[in-house]
Amino acid sequence: MASKKDMRRPDLIVPYQEPPAGKSGETPEFSSTLSSTMPMAAIFTRNRYIGWAAVVFSMQSWLGESEATTQSTSTPGYFSVGMSIMALLVTYLPIFMPPVPGQAQPTAAPAA
Repeated sequence: MASKKDMRRPDLIVPYQEPPAGKSGETPEFSSTLSSTMPMAAIFTRNRYIGWAAVVFSMQSWLGESEATTQSTSTPGYFSVGMSIMALLVTYLPIFMPPVPGQAQPTAAPAA
């Protein structure tokens, strides 16, 4: 049987120390990544719900920028807002410019 005696040595106990916080440039910017990729997803899928979510999310990301993120990011926040509004316009484009019925859709060129 195992003995009931505690074999741990109190002199070897190391207290927990929280690791130092990283620099602001090292933290990933998920909000700016999402605000720039959601408009592309709306354009590719022509999904209006994704387009509206892209507009809301990019506005939220733009208004929530701090001085540190403004200096460290490569694209400004208003660029993401413009991109998301353009993506929203692309999703509503078939309403204003409907495709001509009976017109053949372009096909891929044959492989040479």
